[in-house]
Amino acid sequence: MLDALLRYMRPAATALVALLALLIPDGRTLPIRDAALSEVFSRDFIQVFTRNTPSTYYEGRHGPTGFEYELVRQFAEELNVSLSIDSQGSIGEVLSAVRDGRADVGAATLALDPAEPGVNYTRPIMSMQPMVIYHHGITPPKAPEDLLGLDIAALRGSGTGHALRDLQASLPELTWQETDELEVTDLIEMVENGELDAAVVYAHQFKLNRLFFPDVESGFPLGDPQSLVWALPKNSGVALLQAANQFIARLREHGDLADLIARYFGHDNYLEYVGASLFIRHAQNRLPRYEDAFKQAARDSGFDWKLLAALGYQESHWKPRATSPTGVRGLMMLTNATAAEVGVSNRLDPEQSIEGGAIYLGHVKGRLQEEITEPDRTWMALAAYNVGLGHLYDAQKIAEMQGGDPYNWIDVRKALPLLQKQKWYSKVHHGYARGGEPVIYVRNIRRYYEILNYVDRSQRQFHQLGERDDPMFQGTPFNTVPPVL
Repeated sequence: MLDALLRYMRPAATALVALLALLIPDGRTLPIRDAALSEVFSRDFIQVFTRNTPSTYYEGRHGPTGFEYELVRQFAEELNVSLSIDSQGSIGEVLSAVRDGRADVGAATLALDPAEPGVNYTRPIMSMQPMVIYHHGITPPKAPEDLLGLDIAALRGSGTGHALRDLQASLPELTWQETDELEVTDLIEMVENGELDAAVVYAHQFKLNRLFFPDVESGFPLGDPQSLVWALPKNSGVALLQAANQFIARLREHGDLADLIARYFGHDNYLEYVGASLFIRHAQNRLPRYEDAFKQAARDSGFDWKLLAALGYQESHWKPRATSPTGVRGLMMLTNATAAEVGVSNRLDPEQSIEGGAIYLGHVKGRLQEEITEPDRTWMALAAYNVGLGHLYDAQKIAEMQGGDPYNWIDVRKALPLLQKQKWYSKVHHGYARGGEPVIYVRNIRRYYEILNYVDRSQRQFHQLGERDDPMFQGTPFNTVPPVL
């Protein structure tokens, strides 16, 4: 009788499991709710504390962005709740908010620290390698003992200080300074300005910022890699922690986490040291002469003036009398035909050239298919400014032939160099083009634009470290970690 009952129930149970698998995609299991997770659902938002840095969270051209912002945004979407961000704190303040329950999650380039009281950590998100950076004017430190006698700084609580403390066990005379009132970019800028000899930051943080600081060099890895994690309150149950761990594991398993890491920290260094240094020098010396013209053209065209300035630098290095062997001339390097189209009577007049270049870029952008959205629309318009709309259309066609999306810049970017191959350009309307050039062209403009954005944002939003007479000893919030002799 019992066997018969089990045989009868088994199909029903199998059907129920199948139904649940349909309701819960990707094989995930819904977390068991406890008080903390239930509160998140009842208030319909998750409270995340983070920091305002390039590698965590900041306001970009198209709204909030940053590596950890992208992660917590996706996590909130998975929980089907809104996301509330507080980005004003230091690492210590983020952890304090987690401990006392003001934050559901702390996501602030936190390193796994089992000794930290009152918090639970998620599984590792990515590896972070502490690295010594130094001012290029000093003797390059190549080994730990070379740090002795240098003015070195690190962020308190970031995990980079742990690497220095571990080193101090074998080099007891080592000393450095720590602060929790500055950020990574502040430390790098102090090294740039010679206010510090060196600093210890994470390699991915320096990679993200290095082009803005051409006088700072990478030294050597210091100690073992740290694990980037999120922090959650320890006394509020484990359901939210389990949900976060499942989310991280699934992103890793599907490759989405690796893609996100590559997008933020794995891009090529488009400009080598000399190129970045030269650009910053020209931005200081040449750009001010034409800044008003770029801003006026931006008001007339709707483009960001810094994007137009980056385009102008790529075209001519902001030289108003530039001339190419093919006859294009002026700061924005217009052809005679293009100049006539946009009403420019004198291509060597910088104001006319800038205004004409902005008008022409707007015309090109307006002729792109409406399915192309930002920021891809701008990148494709820049590519067409360089190679011509016809060749861009051909690259879109090739992208489609290869199974890609003709309205996606990444797919079109891969297709453009194929215009140099007879196998491909013979299949499209406009034939051969030097398709590798617009890829590099757009890549460089984007990086010039990033640098100008950084400089502009620094001038408007952040204190100017260089204005202090002696910041290391007049109010800069450093505490010295003494030697252990």
